[in-house]
Amino acid sequence: MEQRPLGRSGLLVSRLALGTMTWGRDTDQHEARDQLLAFVEMGGTLIDTADVYADGMSEEIVGMLVPEIGRDSLVIATKAVSKPGSARRFDASRGHLLRALDASLTRLGVDYIDLWQLHAWDPATPYEETLSAVDVAVASGKVRYAGISNYNGWQTAKAAAMQTSRPGAAQFVSTQVEYSLLERGVEREVVGAAADAGLGLLPWSPLGRGVLTGKYRNGTPADSRAASSHFGSFISPYLGDDSRRVVDALCTAAEGLGVSPLEVALAWVRDRPGVVAPIIGSRTAAQLRGALTVEELTLPDEIVNALDEVSAPALGYPDHGWNQI
Repeated sequence: MEQRPLGRSGLLVSRLALGTMTWGRDTDQHEARDQLLAFVEMGGTLIDTADVYADGMSEEIVGMLVPEIGRDSLVIATKAVSKPGSARRFDASRGHLLRALDASLTRLGVDYIDLWQLHAWDPATPYEETLSAVDVAVASGKVRYAGISNYNGWQTAKAAAMQTSRPGAAQFVSTQVEYSLLERGVEREVVGAAADAGLGLLPWSPLGRGVLTGKYRNGTPADSRAASSHFGSFISPYLGDDSRRVVDALCTAAEGLGVSPLEVALAWVRDRPGVVAPIIGSRTAAQLRGALTVEELTLPDEIVNALDEVSAPALGYPDHGWNQI
C-alpha cells in the first residue's frame, strides 16, 4: 500500500487507515484481530481509535493485538476531549487531557502514541490551556505527533496559527473530518485552512455512513445500521432524495468500471486534494478486505468530474472569495 506523509511532517502513513469505532461493541476481539491482520498484510499501518469508543474497549482491544503485530509496524492514532453522556460533552482542559492521555496509554499498552488528536473543539476552555497540554504531551515523549478533529474552518486556522506563533510549540500535522461524496461541507473552508496550515486530511466515514455502498438503494435492510436503534438517527440524514441522486450516479460509474460502488466512493475521496488517508470502519474482516481492493483502483478523470458535479456542495460568497463572485 502506498505510504503518504502526514501533513507537513516526516511521518509516513498508509493511504488507507483502519477505523476501530465498532471494536468492543459490534466487533469482538477475534474479528478485530482478523481485520488488523488483513489490513497489515495489505501494507496498512495507520490504525485510528479514541478513548471513548466502546467506553475504552476499542483501545483495549488494539492494545491486546499490538504485541502480535509488532509496535513498530503500526502508526497508532487516538483521541481525547469527548465525554459523551456527561454534563460537559467536550473537555479540553489541561487536567482532563493529560489524565485521558495516561489512561489511553494504559489501555493501549504502549509507551507512546504516534498521533494524538483533539477530538472536538471545547468552547469552555481557553485555547491557550488546551495547547499547553498538547505541548506537555509531546515534550514528555508520550505523543509523537498531534492533530485535531471535527474543527470547522476558523477553528482549524486558529489552532494552527496559535501553535505556529509560539516558538517551540508542538505543531499540528493533521485534521480528521467527515468527508465523502455525501458530505463535502469541509470543502467550504476546512480544506483550504488545512492546506494553508500544512495539515493532512483524515476523512472519517468516507463511505457516507455506509450509504455509498449502495445497500440502501432499495430500502433499509433489517440487519443494517440504519435499522438499528443505535445508528438509525446517524444514518437517516443521508437517505433522502439528494443522496439518492449521488448514489445512483455512483452505482452507474461502478457498473461501467466493473467494480463496486464502495471502491469508487473510496477512491474518489482518497484522491481528493489534501487527503492523506480515509478511515475505513468495517464490522467484519470480509467487509474490510472488500474495501482494501480499492488500492488497485484509480478513477478516470471523466468519472471524477461526473461525481464532482452530482455531489457538489452549495458554494457562494464568501466561500469562493470576493474576486471570484
